[in-house]
Amino acid sequence: MQPSRNKRIVPVLLALCLLLGAWGTAQAAPAAGPVGYLDFIALINQHPDTAAANAALKAEQEAAKQEFDSKAAGLNEVDRQNLARQLDLRVEQKRQELLRPIAAKVTAAANEVAKAKGLSIVIGKQDVVCGGVDITADVLKIITVK
Repeated sequence: MQPSRNKRIVPVLLALCLLLGAWGTAQAAPAAGPVGYLDFIALINQHPDTAAANAALKAEQEAAKQEFDSKAAGLNEVDRQNLARQLDLRVEQKRQELLRPIAAKVTAAANEVAKAKGLSIVIGKQDVVCGGVDITADVLKIITVK
């Protein structure tokens, strides 16, 4: 394909997807059961494992800072920026590594509550305009007991 042809096809495909999505929404059947919602960030922050994860992340950030300070002195600006990006990436990977099991535990607890309450779907609190069942407290009880 030629680049100019791609520029014309992309907007057409996007418009088609939007049109089909809007039509599908208008034709969709009602949900099978009530909708639940939760404050995922608050649950992550209140999870018992979060304090230890935050401490480990802080230690990783300090180690990265010390490594940058020790290596950056003899580097030119480009190499210093590359080192900073590399260390930032390492810290971000550590953050994700520490957060992943906590998020999985919160999600498992949310699934447990949703099943017990007969909820067909659970969404984030920030996405709720009105209605729904707030299950944040129920999920919090589960994650703080386990």
